Amino acid sequence: MNRDDNKDVGMNNNNTNQPTSLFADKAYAAPSEQNKEQPININKDQNTNSTTDPYSILTSELSLETTTRNKTTIASGEPLKLAVVGHTNTGKTSVLRTLLRDVYFGEVKNEAATTRHVERAQLTDSQTGDVLVSLYDTPGLEDASGLMDWLEDNTASRRDGIERLQQFLAADIASGANGADSLDDYGYNDYSQEAKVIRQLLASDMAIYVVDAREPVLGKYKDELAILSWAAIPVMPVFNFTDSQDANIDEWQTMLARRNLHISTRFDSVAFEFSDEIRLWQSLATMLTHAEMLEQLIQRRTEDWAQLYDEANIIIADFLLNVAAFVREISDDDDPLPVLQQMQEAVRQSERAMQHKLLNSYKFYDNAVAATPLELQAYQQDPFNPELLKSYGIRTTSGAAAGALLGLGFDAAALGTTLGLGAALGGIAGGLLSNTSSIADKISGVKRLYIDPATITLLATRAIDLLTALRHRGHAATDATQMLYSGDGSQNPNSYDDTNTGDDATLITPWPTNKLPNELKKARGKPQWSSLSSGKSEQAQSLRTDAAWALSRKLERA
Repeated sequence: MNRDDNKDVGMNNNNTNQPTSLFADKAYAAPSEQNKEQPININKDQNTNSTTDPYSILTSELSLETTTRNKTTIASGEPLKLAVVGHTNTGKTSVLRTLLRDVYFGEVKNEAATTRHVERAQLTDSQTGDVLVSLYDTPGLEDASGLMDWLEDNTASRRDGIERLQQFLAADIASGANGADSLDDYGYNDYSQEAKVIRQLLASDMAIYVVDAREPVLGKYKDELAILSWAAIPVMPVFNFTDSQDANIDEWQTMLARRNLHISTRFDSVAFEFSDEIRLWQSLATMLTHAEMLEQLIQRRTEDWAQLYDEANIIIADFLLNVAAFVREISDDDDPLPVLQQMQEAVRQSERAMQHKLLNSYKFYDNAVAATPLELQAYQQDPFNPELLKSYGIRTTSGAAAGALLGLGFDAAALGTTLGLGAALGGIAGGLLSNTSSIADKISGVKRLYIDPATITLLATRAIDLLTALRHRGHAATDATQMLYSGDGSQNPNSYDDTNTGDDATLITPWPTNKLPNELKKARGKPQWSSLSSGKSEQAQSLRTDAAWALSRKLERA
């Protein structure tokens, strides 16, 4: 029989030096003596540069004895054993990557049958360390129609489904004894990959059947579902790649209903929605007699997701306060341009550090393995480029000349809004004052230079945009353009529509440009809050901690 030539996303990862997931164990190739189940805490901080990995890493190509044991039903208090099954190239490993928050789980590429063995990962309670769910990534079903023909020709229809599957597993064709390219006495190919799936299925409490929503409903998928139903465990179809315009979900649901599969859900492993994940666990829970573990998982992951968002907003707030408090003093006769350039570079580096913290918080790492938002032009562009300010639709109150000197808080009245760039640069040496200089400073001939409100607003808007994109990016996404989040077109009523008049650019900013939050206004008079000013990072961060918490609450409402 000819195998279907569709491809699958698979996994085979043996790099134990890679960072671990926030939410789960991962499967790496490791010596057999390390093949132990060790739950991890899903709520611990991680340092990706540390040589000491606080998380256990496990590998499990499951043995025949383990996977063929008879399974009855899940008992109260036992971890759920969940098999992830489906045709090749439907995104089984991709779904697991996103559920595990782990860009390194498995190997996602467009090649046939890259997942050759069953791989296991565990979801644990971040508070208790209890193992709640064991997930099993299985090879793709390549030729279910051929296997169905063998089962009909070689097993008795009067026997129940489990007996027929066990008879198949006992046959040479299930062990690959004939070789992948040879035929048995009845003309059938090797079905060793399908056998691995069925062994795990019989050892599991339930299964999710991953469906590529872009695929048409074909006979081979119907045969797959028929074979899976013989395992006598709950099977729930999960539609992947639902964000595609080519999705055929209605046709699939009609076919599934005719096979008594009335509960299904959507989970796009690339265009991620946390609500879809919770709905997946809730749907599975409805199919179990004892769903305590899933209920505990839902509660904990919801709490952890909210906590992660709180922490991310504190990271952004702390960065903004650090920039707002940044001040440099020059004498009345000094040329401010060299100082401005130094300040701009310091802010650029600080923004990159903030972006990396957000990436690592959501387990997206800036390396060759995982495409990151830093590869996008929107996040690479210089925050002091005047065109970027315009593209974000942020107005300034200081006119075109101040825009040409973006980032330097000069008084527009002193500079003159009608001056061109050349005149502005020439006029700086004439003693222009910062818009926050005190009368005493003017008398003593001192200028204090700050980052202007428009730039701070731009940095805040871009950071919030990045955070939003991270929260809607699946860990199976490999294309940098998938970082862009379009949303549903709605806006938060607390957000401020700072439209650049006369231009098409519109962006929702967290506040009007000329009305910084009180915490940022206060920071302008607290240079000791900024490590960019003092060079004392830990001390400065400690001083602005309370203000960062208060500002983060405002960012969450933005």
